[in-house]
Formats: sequence, structure tokens, C-alpha cells
Amino acid sequence: RSSCGEEPGSHRRQRLYKQTARKKRLRVLGVIPARFASTRFPGKPLVMIAGKPMIVRTYLQAKKASKLTRLVVATDDIRIKEACEAVGAEVVMTDSDIPNGTERCAQAAERTSGTFDIVVNIQGDEPLIEPEIIDAVVAALQDSPDAVYSTPVTPLKHEEVTIQGRVKCIMDQKGYAIYFSRGMIPNNKSGKVAKDYEYSLHLGLQCYDSKFLAVYPKLPDTPLQLQEDLEQLKVIEHGYKIKVIKVNHCAHGVDEPEDIASIEAIIKRDGLE
Repeated sequence: RSSCGEEPGSHRRQRLYKQTARKKRLRVLGVIPARFASTRFPGKPLVMIAGKPMIVRTYLQAKKASKLTRLVVATDDIRIKEACEAVGAEVVMTDSDIPNGTERCAQAAERTSGTFDIVVNIQGDEPLIEPEIIDAVVAALQDSPDAVYSTPVTPLKHEEVTIQGRVKCIMDQKGYAIYFSRGMIPNNKSGKVAKDYEYSLHLGLQCYDSKFLAVYPKLPDTPLQLQEDLEQLKVIEHGYKIKVIKVNHCAHGVDEPEDIASIEAIIKRDGLE
């Protein structure tokens, strides 16, 4: 509390989130943000992967999750809208000047009818995301009233630890995130990948308390967030908790055009449609 006896605003908000979270957060909205004009990979949501647009593959996988009350695709592009509606997806149009997927997700939630306790941001470049992982991340937030956010990690191959597009995560003993980075974390004295250490790859899936998601766009950007270009660091830097769960996910997201071949190889190997 401050010297005048009033509780600081950020602490008061966190206490209120914790109180409301103790009432089981049951209604869950899944949102798949998709932006055509990506700077690193323009047109990425519509890139064809084994005969289907990537965004369609992600939607069809996410639709299998049992904990989602509703699932929508959030986009600012009519081409993405048409591709998704062709397979029966509900699409919410969002503004084109939104800076990142989290804020696109927040606007989509605001523009979707109904009331939801949890909003899941399912990144559109994870065409092989398992529905079981979506369900597990939702359950993790439902079971963690002190967290406003939950997300999964999976073991990272040692030869991929130094790849900037593979975001790494380190957690405390209770499974809460300490830090996310594009660099190698944890580092060591040699500066080389430790072959006897299991590094954690952050997967493109974030689950938010809906009240926190409404506040997130209003929070000022933070130094580490801007340095790493990672939205989740803003959550940590503002003092909120992120619950992390470990899962087994053998595929990776599509960060570069070169990633498509390995995704297609997995589809072929596992006999996926």
C-alpha cells in the first residue's frame, strides 16, 4: 500500500483478477489472429501447406479442442476472411493498424458477441498445433488463480537453440515464467549450447484472463518487450504472472518460408490430411 493508505493501481488490479479467477473461469473464446502484411513473411497465413492454406490448417486443428466455447479467426484482410469462411470458420474483422497479435486478439474479443472468462490466442502459424495442448493450457489458467496468462513450452532440439526464430523460455520451480528470449537462455560460461540441458521452446499459444486482456493494450510498452520484440515480456515487466506448462509437441511454427518443407514432411509422415 502507498503511504496514504491506498493500494497502488497495478496491485489492486492483480488482486481483483485473483479474486474473480477463484470463481472457475469456464467460458472460453479461441481467437486465431491472422495478418496478411507480415514484414518477415508477407502473405504467410495463405501459404499453401500440403494443399491447404496455413490458416485453414490451424483453424481445423484448433476446432478439435474440447474446452473452446467458441472459435473465431481475427483478420484485417478479405482474402484471409474468404479462405476461412470457405471451410465454415467464423471470422471477425479487425483494424489494420493493430501492432501485434495480442492486441488483435483483444479487439476480436471485444467485437465478438457473448461474454467469455478466458480468451485463447492461437497463433495462425502453428498448423500442427494439437487440440490437446489448447485444452491443457486453458486448464492451467483455470487452475492458477494468481496467473492472468498461461502458455506451453516443449523441449527444443539442441541444433535449434541458437535460431532467433525459436523463442526460448525459463521458468521458476513452480512453473511460472521468469523470461522469454530469442537468444539462448539460460546461457552459460562457455557461451555454447549445453548438450546435457533441456532447453524450452515457447509455442505459439497464449491463454488470457479476459479482464486482463482488455487491460493489456492500455499498458505501456516495456524495455525488454521492445528489445526482444516479444509481447509476453510486457506481461512480466508489469508484474503479472504467466503460468507455463510443459508439453510434447514435435512440430514447430512457420517463421520463415524454409519451415514449410519440414511441416509438410511431418504431415506426410503421420498421414495427416
